[in-house]
Amino acid sequence: MKCPHCGKDNNRVVNSRPSNNNNAIRRRRECNECSRRFTTYETIVEILPRIKKKDGRREEFDRSKLEQGIKKALEKRPISSEEIEKVIDRIERKLYKVEDKEVYSKYIGELVMEQLKELDPVAYVRFASVYREFKDATDFMEELKHFLENKK
Repeated sequence: MKCPHCGKDNNRVVNSRPSNNNNAIRRRRECNECSRRFTTYETIVEILPRIKKKDGRREEFDRSKLEQGIKKALEKRPISSEEIEKVIDRIERKLYKVEDKEVYSKYIGELVMEQLKELDPVAYVRFASVYREFKDATDFMEELKHFLENKK
């Protein structure tokens, strides 16, 4: 670790303690060259798998895109921002557990539908209509029928 004051990498840890709800370690360091102190934070770097799109493109996972899709499905529904964050966090945790370096976007869509089915049936059907690319009312009715049968 280089000292931000003199640039030398000869320093020692003076104090360590948990930080950020035990998700990081705060380390107070002292430079052995200039004797000035500075703080560093150590965190786990989690790498999410890349996303394989329907058209063959590959892209990095983007939490904001996931959030936009879920919020669009939940528009004008009585669901709090905290509940939406919890849904996104659950989906992200499942993605962290995937051992492959890439996942199909279809897998993420299914995870979203699974979460929305539990959270809000209207949002579930809204999301399904876009995700499954319903062509007409028949497709919509089939999905609704399937949803109601599985609800029992």
